[in-house]
Amino acid sequence: MSNEHVSDLALAVLRKCHFPHLATVEGDAPRVRPVSPVWVDGFTAWVASLSSSGKTEQIRANDKVELCFMADDHAQVRIAGRAVETTDRDKRLNVWNRYELLARYFESVDDPKFVLYEIRPERVRYCKEWGLGYEEVPL
Repeated sequence: MSNEHVSDLALAVLRKCHFPHLATVEGDAPRVRPVSPVWVDGFTAWVASLSSSGKTEQIRANDKVELCFMADDHAQVRIAGRAVETTDRDKRLNVWNRYELLARYFESVDDPKFVLYEIRPERVRYCKEWGLGYEEVPL
């Protein structure tokens, strides 16, 4: 499969999946949970969190994470990388303005309980349906 084709297929999965799963590490054990809201630009993703959540505590101790996106046809994309807390107000506003749900948990975009992680991809893989192998997606 060509690099451009696999990238297009992977990006299509990201557009279709509204609740990807995020894997973090706690000590020597993996922790996985669905996350929302998530904003994706290319293969970089931003994930909102509460400052008091286990997810936030785990990322602060070990910033290596993986997001798994799955479409209804079972195609999936896995984005492995580093989660970096961002204080960039434009990025925070972008996520804040996209998701009304955030106003249920936070007073404003500047609420110190509102944490936004930028997931910087180091490796992206695509798998068609319940395929037995992954295609590397060029970054």
